[in-house]
Amino acid sequence: MNTAAAPFQLRPSRPDDLEALDALEQRCFTIDRLSRRSLRRWLASDHAALVVAERDRQLLGYVLVILQRGTRLARLYSIAVDQASRGTGLGLALLEAAEDAALGAGRVDMRLEVRPDNAAAIRLYEQQGYRRFGAYDDYYEDHSPALRYQKRIRQFDPSHWQHAMPWYRQTTEFTCGPASLMMALRALDSDYRFNREEELRLWREATTIYMTSGHGGCHPLGLALAAVRRGFSAEVWISHQQPLFVDSVRNDEKRAVIETVHSDFTRAAHEANIPVHYREVSQHDLDTALKSGGIPVVLISTWQMDRKRAPHWVVVSAIDDQFIYLHDPDPDAEFQTELDCQYLPIARADFERMARFGKDRLRTVLIIRARSQP
Repeated sequence: MNTAAAPFQLRPSRPDDLEALDALEQRCFTIDRLSRRSLRRWLASDHAALVVAERDRQLLGYVLVILQRGTRLARLYSIAVDQASRGTGLGLALLEAAEDAALGAGRVDMRLEVRPDNAAAIRLYEQQGYRRFGAYDDYYEDHSPALRYQKRIRQFDPSHWQHAMPWYRQTTEFTCGPASLMMALRALDSDYRFNREEELRLWREATTIYMTSGHGGCHPLGLALAAVRRGFSAEVWISHQQPLFVDSVRNDEKRAVIETVHSDFTRAAHEANIPVHYREVSQHDLDTALKSGGIPVVLISTWQMDRKRAPHWVVVSAIDDQFIYLHDPDPDAEFQTELDCQYLPIARADFERMARFGKDRLRTVLIIRARSQP
């Protein structure tokens, strides 16, 4: 919205707004008011953005966004519009200002809570792309529940596309590797078809048989060999030469099986002339690969996502100066849609921590390239 032409102006709050903010809070809310003490604290906070709207030096509204440490989430904590200014577009302008402030602070997603009986607010949020993903019981002072909404506020810029990347949802809890490889192969060859049969076939070709629990995951050399068998080329980075995925396996028999599979994959990759680099891959390596036509398939730890420290394969779908974008084949059932898992923005520093797994901090990537020309 062009606020210069609107009947109000937006600006960052100042300490001397306290009196007007407190008065506005009293006018707008009968319960769940921010106290004067809280308003003073948020005005001085380095981890919040408080934007006010005014006309002729009269405060008409405000929006407060919490910028929590150690996360790429922002939280719309409170938004208030004076009764006389409702219907003027001020609510939308404040919401857009909140998103701009969160983007400027490097946040990727915005979350908020809203009362189920606040139809006007719900309509505004849903019109602006917020999606309900849950609820809190007994949230407000009057014991009303709160509906939870979320929106991806940082959108992928298509000018950064190296490939238009298709997306595929893994159909089992253990086939993230095949699903990620299939996305890469389809991006490189539109004639390549992926389906559940191919997903399970790839898993059988690349599995380590066992993992820390349950079914085995996929070995990077196993995935590389599967790509080569389908006519693509593959190059692999592994940060060390020891057998992979055995550091948390306490059963000696399972460890022996994993080690045997590792040795077999290593031998087969050598015979297939697959380049294997026993060193850490850098973000520069990933960027160079994308720009030269390759697609990185990366092993990450899910700790930053679900606090489970599970190994998980994803595809690097694009890179810009601030973010590495991922295609994740496994949506979070609680609040992610398919679109949330495509071009998922991960800050470069966060990716550096995420792209390691296990006690030995394994870092492994395979770069898939197009079919060799005859």
